[in-house]
Amino acid sequence: MPRPATIGGAGGTRLRRIHPAWWVAAVAFLALLAAAGFRAAPGALMVPLHEEFGWSTTVMSLAVSINLLLYGLTAPFAAALMDRFGVRQVVAAALTLVALGAGGSVLVTASWQLLVFWGVLIGLGTGSMALVFAATIANRWFVRRRGLVMGILTAGSATGQLIFLPIVADLAETAGWRAASLLVAAVALAAVPVVWLVLRDYPEDRGVQPFGADPATHTAPTRATGNAARRAIEGLGFASRKPSFWALVIAFAICGATTNGLIGIHFIPSAHDHGMATTTAAGLLAVVGVFDIAGTIASGWLTDKFDPRILLVVYYAFRGVGLVLLPWLLSDVVHPSMVLFVVIYGLDWVATVPPTSALCREIFGERGTIVFGWVFAAHQVGAAAAALGAGVIRDTFGEYTYAWWGGAALCAVAAALSITVRRTAVRTG
Repeated sequence: MPRPATIGGAGGTRLRRIHPAWWVAAVAFLALLAAAGFRAAPGALMVPLHEEFGWSTTVMSLAVSINLLLYGLTAPFAAALMDRFGVRQVVAAALTLVALGAGGSVLVTASWQLLVFWGVLIGLGTGSMALVFAATIANRWFVRRRGLVMGILTAGSATGQLIFLPIVADLAETAGWRAASLLVAAVALAAVPVVWLVLRDYPEDRGVQPFGADPATHTAPTRATGNAARRAIEGLGFASRKPSFWALVIAFAICGATTNGLIGIHFIPSAHDHGMATTTAAGLLAVVGVFDIAGTIASGWLTDKFDPRILLVVYYAFRGVGLVLLPWLLSDVVHPSMVLFVVIYGLDWVATVPPTSALCREIFGERGTIVFGWVFAAHQVGAAAAALGAGVIRDTFGEYTYAWWGGAALCAVAAALSITVRRTAVRTG
């Protein structure tokens, strides 16, 4: 950490400078918040799109599933691209893709076009940032407070949901869904110049060491060279030989299924089925975002102090109980029991990220970020499968009950897998 700068007169007043790592983390938070704008949108836009075009829940769920799938599968390659070409270049391009996808969606007239804009463009854009971006910033710029920073950056997505979801839902009802899409595009574009001005790849680019690094022992990491796609594939081959990798992959796939895939996409349509106003349901999801911020930051702090595996078991267990009870909690009005569900689910929403990221770093060392990219890809595969599957269940049975109960059963599997992870580091030679 740099020495305090001396300012003032003879009194020698000292002002401790803020370490550049915190400025980088702040801008990373802003970028993740901006990219989260569209992730909050589909649940609020599915009803107005159905009313205007008559598209089925299955068709719209397919567009979201493509988005979620690409969001995940792009992540490990994005991590390698950040290593090879630079963080700000990749993040600026990603935000531009999100803006093109959200803005271009206002021109759709056929359902296949929704697959292109909602699915492909926004999926590639959000996937090029995702949580591997947060892991890259935390691992490169911080030695102390890594878990806490990972929790804060992960909460950026929840904050985006908190800010955008009620606005998107209100705009969709008052000014139309196109105005809501254009708002998301504008926010993503506005973040690009800030990212370009502030983000840097390594602390050494700012003439400092990572926050909390010991100057006597810290060695700057070797800069990545070579083919980024090959490095991503090699990272997968390296990790796939470790059983703990597969336990993390399956558990995190279930995490994605029971958050982004089920609640994130289908909570509003399900609440609408029970007579609740779309704006009211969107407000409840925004409250999930409020408590997600607290839960994820707290999880980061806990990850620095306790066994990450135990934390994961607790998180998945609470989530499963909530999903079992959800069919009885939904109604046309908001009861105290629904508020309790929202609070608990919010605290638990992505609290799984800091301990999962920590386990990847602990087990796989310098390749931990790319390995976490593949684990996160599984998260989005699970989310995509659940988003589509829940849409099919709704169209087949006329309700979502079996989707919620299936998610609860999966949470029990995730809890069991998490405790089996062995924390022994793998040699990277």
